Amino acid sequence: MFKPVIYPDDIEPLVQFIEDTAPENIVAETYEKLRNGTSVKQMLLASGLAVMRSSDLPPGHHGGPLHPISGIHAVHCMSERMTGDYALMPVVQNVALSNKHINSMSMGPYIMADAQPESVNNSVEETLEAMPYHLSRGAYNAMDSYYLFLLEKLTPGQVLDHLMQVAIPKNQKDDHNFLFPSFTWRALDYFGWEYAKYLIRPAVRYVTRPPGPSPIHDIDDLIEEHGLLKRVLRVKTGDDETEAVGVLAEKIGLSAKFGDIPGIMAQALADGLSLEGVVEGLSVGGSRMFLRSQTGNPMDVHIHTGANIRRYLIGQRDLSMNTKLRALLTWHAGPEVRSAQFKLAPVHQPEADRVAAQPTRTQVESLRDMEAFIGTLPIGERLPSLGLGLWMCTDEVKEAAAMAQQYADCNFDPDALIQMLDRIVCRDSFSEMHAYKHNQATYEEFHNTRAEFRWTHLVSAVQGAAISHGRMQEVYEYADKVAHF
Repeated sequence: MFKPVIYPDDIEPLVQFIEDTAPENIVAETYEKLRNGTSVKQMLLASGLAVMRSSDLPPGHHGGPLHPISGIHAVHCMSERMTGDYALMPVVQNVALSNKHINSMSMGPYIMADAQPESVNNSVEETLEAMPYHLSRGAYNAMDSYYLFLLEKLTPGQVLDHLMQVAIPKNQKDDHNFLFPSFTWRALDYFGWEYAKYLIRPAVRYVTRPPGPSPIHDIDDLIEEHGLLKRVLRVKTGDDETEAVGVLAEKIGLSAKFGDIPGIMAQALADGLSLEGVVEGLSVGGSRMFLRSQTGNPMDVHIHTGANIRRYLIGQRDLSMNTKLRALLTWHAGPEVRSAQFKLAPVHQPEADRVAAQPTRTQVESLRDMEAFIGTLPIGERLPSLGLGLWMCTDEVKEAAAMAQQYADCNFDPDALIQMLDRIVCRDSFSEMHAYKHNQATYEEFHNTRAEFRWTHLVSAVQGAAISHGRMQEVYEYADKVAHF
């Protein structure tokens, strides 16, 4: 008879606290534990372990452990750069989301059973040969046990490389097939790989459940056509690539057909641009595309998170070059990225005339006005009746972006703007961690992009914050009664 997963003694009680605490008490009691000495890392680890053990993956991607675990990297990074009780707010939000999913009737009752590694003759090669059969039948329980075996025999990067053979083709069906395992690996970089035998299981089960992967012949043909696996590709970028990165960013940022983007990137690689240079061009171009977007959906953040996680993957030593290229060239393929194609303004935004019309402001005035303006966006837009995919932003969102562009044009302090954005974003409890992931992705891309292009990321971060702010922030509103903001 199978038994529930049981965690090590030093974390099991904290996991049970998140599982057993009533939702109406979880905010206050989490704050109390954090103030009394429970570390952020321990609390987030317990949050991830609790939601994977006691919350089922629903048919779609909203619910269960997917978004709480995917948000851990952003949450701990935001917490580290914030101060006072605000530094605990992203952590409390993550715990509250896990607790909400554990108590949801659509995701439970559920208990993740303990599983043991399984193999074919204790052989990595024979096990890998057996896995496609189980994948074709949607036997994710078998795949779960096979990956636990691979985890014992291979490096984490090698295990991820095998999982990506499924995740990358399935990205075209759901962005989260690619994002969930990638964010899980980032969380394990933080927690330590001794917890991998628990935390990779939801991602493996999600990626390998039906439907199976579809071929990506067009991407494989591009790789072959440009001979990208037959040459030694430059990895690191440098000052000598600034012009080429700018040209690539401009082509991507003004693209009208997303299907053209893989060919543009493949040609840039064939012309000698480094992998990091292509990611930077994609990131900057994608950010400009996001600013052109009219979306009002707080979940439409994967233009940024997708580019940012590909930067992470390109830096993984044990991922094969083929996997890195396939990941890079399928950035456009996820449905939540593709949806932006139908919401794009024809020219760069914010428009120069709109930015020029802003009143002259000092840095302090600019920050004050932006934060106040975002905090007073129209209440009617907080819960539109249309489906998420149809939500369009208000003109006020574009006004916030214009205010941010003025800040950028004045070359004011980016750290002060980032601090303001962190405060705004950590109020969100609607987007299931999307606002946090977007905020962290733009932060990292700003710091990994050369000075000529990097401000577009923070302007995008302001637009994203304006889209998500205020729709639902009940966790923050309750925390405001027990914290000292």
